[in-house]
Amino acid sequence: MTAPTGSVPASGRSARWVAYDVLRAVHESDAYANLLLPSTIARAGLTSADAGLATELTYGTLRREGTYDAIIADAAGRPVTAIDPPVLDALRLGVHQLVAMRTPSHAAVNETVRQVRQAAGKAAAGFANAVLRRVSERTPGEWDERLAAAARSDDERLAVRYAHPVWVIRAFRRALAAEGRADELDALLDADTTAPVVTLAALPGLAERPAEATATPYSPIGFRSAGGDPASVVAASGGLVRVQDEGSQLAALALARAVPVRAGEKWLDLCAAPGGKTAVLAAEALAHGASLEANELSPARAGLVRDSVAAIPLPVPVSEEDGRTRAAHGRYDRILVDAPCTGLGALRRRPEARWRKQPADVPELAALQAELLAAAFDALTPGGIVAYVTCSPHLAETAAVVSEALRTLGDRVEELDARAVVAALSSAPIDLAAPADGSGRAQLWPHRHGTDAMSISLLRRR
Repeated sequence: MTAPTGSVPASGRSARWVAYDVLRAVHESDAYANLLLPSTIARAGLTSADAGLATELTYGTLRREGTYDAIIADAAGRPVTAIDPPVLDALRLGVHQLVAMRTPSHAAVNETVRQVRQAAGKAAAGFANAVLRRVSERTPGEWDERLAAAARSDDERLAVRYAHPVWVIRAFRRALAAEGRADELDALLDADTTAPVVTLAALPGLAERPAEATATPYSPIGFRSAGGDPASVVAASGGLVRVQDEGSQLAALALARAVPVRAGEKWLDLCAAPGGKTAVLAAEALAHGASLEANELSPARAGLVRDSVAAIPLPVPVSEEDGRTRAAHGRYDRILVDAPCTGLGALRRRPEARWRKQPADVPELAALQAELLAAAFDALTPGGIVAYVTCSPHLAETAAVVSEALRTLGDRVEELDARAVVAALSSAPIDLAAPADGSGRAQLWPHRHGTDAMSISLLRRR
């Protein structure tokens, strides 16, 4: 995005300006913070300490944006929609420093006011100064009590406390209740507002976990770095080690290891971007004499998939087609449908998703998910398996899609016990609750497993 008027060039920007630039791009251009922030930090030439500050400012502010907006509206005496967006983003960063980082109030206020003056002018700076002074007059605990008292329902109180839209809270409650664990809602919401631990994957058969690293509790290929920048570990491996959520590792391995692999099997990753699961599947295919193809509709994202598998000594052709028609080009023994979804299971890593998605998005996504699953099933060989995976626990995107597929396909399909498959490949006992609907679906959770809320279902063609 264009730098604010009067600001310094990108190569000399401070951590606060880097965070501000990313927030503006997220809100103005629908950018993804997890993709934009690393490159913005690199262009600014930040030190390791300043990069850490920019990361905390960016992700911390995005995670708790709803709460901060409620505080700003109260302190400003007007809704946030009446505040100029460039000023609002600076105020959000300032409130995060005051409320969550416990930055001394004079430093947080003065730095933010200076930023607003450069970005929006003197009059806006005066307004920002007044708002932040009012914010600093109350402790974080007092703000919690004030916002809770103003809430009109228990769900609204949870919304301001944990910075989740009400509709997301209700969807999470229903998903937990389907496992008989609705009492875990607060723990889940709290986990979503906490920065995740960085996990890495050593591609099976191609890389080993560093001796000094700590193995992840569940994925047999996962580990946590002993310290330092994970990017250096990834770079040193030549692409055979990558940063990847443990839940994503388990989802790919569940398909690859659901049943023994026969040499010569053909596999397809139907919705492959950004390519992390594709890489795991490629390594597994290479080890067992199978082949793998990948598909991604977006040309730009298809490029990410090609980059992801470039270091693996297995040719992985990547097509750029609509998955609903691409699956019909052949017959496959295993197909991964990592379907486009709301992304509500990855709010720790993509915090802006909670503010972008709306309830109206779910039916359209669910219809697409059902069509992709149906197309994949039709492309299976007899005995072939499709893994239907979403990074969302929303029942309309998970249980409902699979239930409808089972109803429609009738005796042509058999649902495998994905929970048993994940438990068998897990390095340690894993607590996977049985859904009330009696399905074999495996649901991972941030608060329970430390992973994204990944849903995994396995369907076999009879």
